[in-house]
Amino acid sequence: MSQLYPLKFKTIYKDKIWGGEKIKTVLGKDFAPLPNCGETWEVSGVKGDISVVVEGELAGKALTDLLEEYQGELAGNKVFEKFGTEFPLLIKFIDANDDLSIQVHPNDELGKRRHNSFGKTEMWYVLQADPGATLISGFNQQVDEKLYLEKLNNGKLSDILNKEEVEKGDIFFLPAGRVHTIGKGLLIAEIQQTSDITYRIYDFDRVDDKGQKRELHTEEALAAIDYKVYPEYKSKYPHKTNEAVEAVTCPYFTTNVLEFTDNTNRDYTTLDSFVIHVCVDGAYDLIGNNQKFQVKRGDCILIPNAIKNIQLKTTTGFKVLETFVP
Repeated sequence: MSQLYPLKFKTIYKDKIWGGEKIKTVLGKDFAPLPNCGETWEVSGVKGDISVVVEGELAGKALTDLLEEYQGELAGNKVFEKFGTEFPLLIKFIDANDDLSIQVHPNDELGKRRHNSFGKTEMWYVLQADPGATLISGFNQQVDEKLYLEKLNNGKLSDILNKEEVEKGDIFFLPAGRVHTIGKGLLIAEIQQTSDITYRIYDFDRVDDKGQKRELHTEEALAAIDYKVYPEYKSKYPHKTNEAVEAVTCPYFTTNVLEFTDNTNRDYTTLDSFVIHVCVDGAYDLIGNNQKFQVKRGDCILIPNAIKNIQLKTTTGFKVLETFVP
């Protein structure tokens, strides 16, 4: 059995009706021959889109096969006990060249009952924002199902939705049940539960290249929506350099922001989980298990549970989302 090392996977590209060019122009990823790219899936255990290792001795191996072979050494013992060969997180980059549909995702209980799937709690990190770009997260007033349907059916849903102006570095945590959409002009890193279940509420009456409107899931969404209003939708976290800052924590993942101008070490001995680095700025060399990997903006690296100490060496500085299962 080969020794585990930090793993980089082949990017999976998805063209979307709302996709653009920033995956190539900002992140340097070539999505040819697709006409555009709305999403890349960087680490995925979703059936039909399983990530495959791209470098080193394990190149060509699928993530699910590695989980079967290495179990807790890769995933973490408690993570493997709970999820087996189903990898629990999905990491994406999203380029919204147009507004995404207004949508909502089910929680675990509803996802299991309806789709035999996990629910979908997620977070967004804004990598780049065009001037004036906005997103929608939650409601701007107390809503019940009756008011929601009235606004939806009268084409006035936007009246009750919370719209936020956003800029680079903003983080939004979106628990399952929160109505949301990514607005035009945003490039986002997304960390989410492994689920591809989306209930599309409103799609701006768009048609695809065949003149067809995309399917809406009005009825399915009703039981999934959290109708409560919240005082804050944007995650507040201190912007500090040269130390790890916890930005989001929930039962499914914890994400720290590492913004460093100097070399640093990370010690994972107290964690019983894999760790994923999503590089959102700069570049560094990641040294783990006596092997060196170059990491730059747009790269995602999975550090197996068996590797407890890593060095990060940089000449340019870097910013990384460090994510694991708590």
